[in-house]
Amino acid sequence: MTSAVAAAILVLAVGTYAFRLVGPLLHGRIELSVRVQELLSAGAVVLLAALLVTGALTEAHGFAGWARPLGVLVGGVLAWRQAPFVAVVLGAAATTALLRATGVA
Repeated sequence: MTSAVAAAILVLAVGTYAFRLVGPLLHGRIELSVRVQELLSAGAVVLLAALLVTGALTEAHGFAGWARPLGVLVGGVLAWRQAPFVAVVLGAAATTALLRATGVA
């Protein structure tokens, strides 16, 4: 490993720990307005939804096929119906596996 790579890793590690330390240190010292708190909450939901959509629909820079999105849909419906987490995961995985076994890519 070259010294430049080691230095970059060290800088990133220190930055990561410093970023994590700032939250507990500033907790209670900085107060955000209600509007900013609402925007941060909405931003988190949008980010998670975008990650879900890209993870469910794409694979190797292309469409993942129909089995994976349908499995995610089944998992989403089970979660919405408040099924246990294990049932949600197994339902989504089983749906995807069965569709792929029947030739639905």
